[in-house]
Amino acid sequence: MMIKPGIEQLSENGKYNRYMLCIATAKCARIVTDEYIEQYTKAELMVANKETDKPIGAIINKELRDDKAVKIAIKRLASHEYEIDDESIKTPGENVR
Repeated sequence: MMIKPGIEQLSENGKYNRYMLCIATAKCARIVTDEYIEQYTKAELMVANKETDKPIGAIINKELRDDKAVKIAIKRLASHEYEIDDESIKTPGENVR
């Protein structure tokens, strides 16, 4: 099953190619994963210190807990919560300094 929105919608009328979208999605997915790890660590500490009676899963943001990082990243790119920075994405073969 394909994740919606598709590449055509994310490319913003050809402004971004598949390579750029792949790199941007991977970077956003890493941010999402870091958010999950941060929330999980805080939840673990709360449970260990007996600050809450809730299980760890109930403390973590539902979206981060239930969806895959790539799916969340694509949704956030589509909603423009994350923006693609043209300067940070280099094309293959381009000299990176």
